[in-house]
Amino acid sequence: MASPREASRGSPPASAIQMPAWVACSAGRGKGAAIAAIIGISRTKEQRALDAETLRTAALASKAWPYEEARKLLKRWPDGKPNGEPMIFETGYGPSGLPHIGTFNEVLRTTFVRNAFHELTGGAPSRLIAFSDDMDGLRKVPDNVPNQAMLTEHLGKPLTQIPDPFGTHESFAHHNNAMLRRFLDRFGFGYEFASSTEYYASGRFDDTLRAVLRKWDEILGVMLPTLREERRQTYSPVLPLSPSSGRVLQVPVEVMDAELGLIAFTDEDGTRIEQTALGGRSKLQWKVDWAMRWVALGVDYEMAGKDLIDSTIQSGKIARILGGRPPEGFNYEMFLDEKGEKISKSKGNGLSLEEWLTYGSEPSLAFFAYREPKKAKSLHLGVIPRAVDEYWQFRGNYPDQPIEQKLGNPVHHIHGGKVPEGGLPLTYGLLLNLASLPGVADKETAWRFVQRYSPDCSPEADPALDELIGLAVNYARDFVAPSLKRRAPQGDEVAALKELDAELAALPADADADRIQNIVFEVGKHYPFESLRHWFQALYETLLGSSQGPRMGSFIALYGVDNSRRLIAEALAA
Repeated sequence: MASPREASRGSPPASAIQMPAWVACSAGRGKGAAIAAIIGISRTKEQRALDAETLRTAALASKAWPYEEARKLLKRWPDGKPNGEPMIFETGYGPSGLPHIGTFNEVLRTTFVRNAFHELTGGAPSRLIAFSDDMDGLRKVPDNVPNQAMLTEHLGKPLTQIPDPFGTHESFAHHNNAMLRRFLDRFGFGYEFASSTEYYASGRFDDTLRAVLRKWDEILGVMLPTLREERRQTYSPVLPLSPSSGRVLQVPVEVMDAELGLIAFTDEDGTRIEQTALGGRSKLQWKVDWAMRWVALGVDYEMAGKDLIDSTIQSGKIARILGGRPPEGFNYEMFLDEKGEKISKSKGNGLSLEEWLTYGSEPSLAFFAYREPKKAKSLHLGVIPRAVDEYWQFRGNYPDQPIEQKLGNPVHHIHGGKVPEGGLPLTYGLLLNLASLPGVADKETAWRFVQRYSPDCSPEADPALDELIGLAVNYARDFVAPSLKRRAPQGDEVAALKELDAELAALPADADADRIQNIVFEVGKHYPFESLRHWFQALYETLLGSSQGPRMGSFIALYGVDNSRRLIAEALAA
């Protein structure tokens, strides 16, 4: 988690992304309303067809990464898939720990590519399979779950056979799978959930498992050169389940009869066992399992983290050995925590979805995930304010952009080409400054200031703004306000503040933000500050207690001239 001071710096100066003061709250109404993807609402069949063709033409040339990825599928199947079969997208998830934003992110980014594919093809059929590797053996107890001693007793067992440490579900895997599905359902993803345990136990993988047994030596030829000598001695593409303990065994395996699926191995107690590898009595090593899944399910597209590049190559070779074709995809960079370390389910150092959504909106999370997928990014609470404000900035730009820019705008992909209408009269950063001040620690109080600034606003009519105010209050309370410390003005700052106070005193109570901003600028020019930036920094530090802050004209208009003059009086008294 970011320190309070780091968190308070997470928002850019509001002047950089300030929404125009004339944006009325009514423009943000109708949160669920959609506009046509490219050139507005069209009612005629001919115009809708033109819109789709215009969109497709622009998408074929767009450099936005979802379109670049989707075009790989057009090259993969130039004439479309045989018999009109759907394009298969897949994401993989290991429920050995609580899902975090990195887990959710892969489904989100894959959905961006899937939507781009639909736009390129005019809506060709596709499926998204969210696959849970819940038959994996638990190798390590996560740091962020209860009942760790109990979990330790079940190390090595399939995740679906380990009791739920939270006591709410059938197994540890069922608990974590349910969490992931709640996340995905909340964001409205269209996906099919698949359980490794169910697929193995039902026999759905049996035919491909037989192919693994038939191609045993060729698969070993791919895998053994990649392993250390010690690991080579025990490596087997198939991991049998012990009939005595139920654990997933990492032991040498002998193929007795590939067509019958019969294998032999030595159990934990030294007994030689001959049993079927089919019907859930074994699972595959994960790289072989990955390849088998691609072949068995006919996967066309799957992305993976940069740390899995070598694994992707090896699994691709095995898929070809099994008679299949590796999917298209790309390798994204990893999310890092505030210390620069890779986020991990077992460490529990990742940011949870609940944490983000306590302080940031759903679209802001999607916006953060969309940007620069091949660049490692720090993922902590301090990045939320900027993500929220930049989302609204890009959304505000969208309606007036030409089609080429629309397709490169993150909000086009976040909203699947149906970007909601309207903007907001205030930025998240400005609301943070307001909510950080004494006496403005709750949503209702913050709303009174907002309604004075923009009288047409109301919580009922403007749910997006209402949500934003609540999120800003949460963030300011937990991270910004505790870190603020106003300093006393020094030197020319004292005279400048006195002049600013006098200028504000001459203004009407309803003076607009632009007029106030001009006054602040002019006052700063009267004194020998190194630059106007230093004048504004002095205002932030003496009035707000932070080294960074909002567009002062907007802040004073929002907080009120009289209230702002009280801040100046307190600073001068200090």
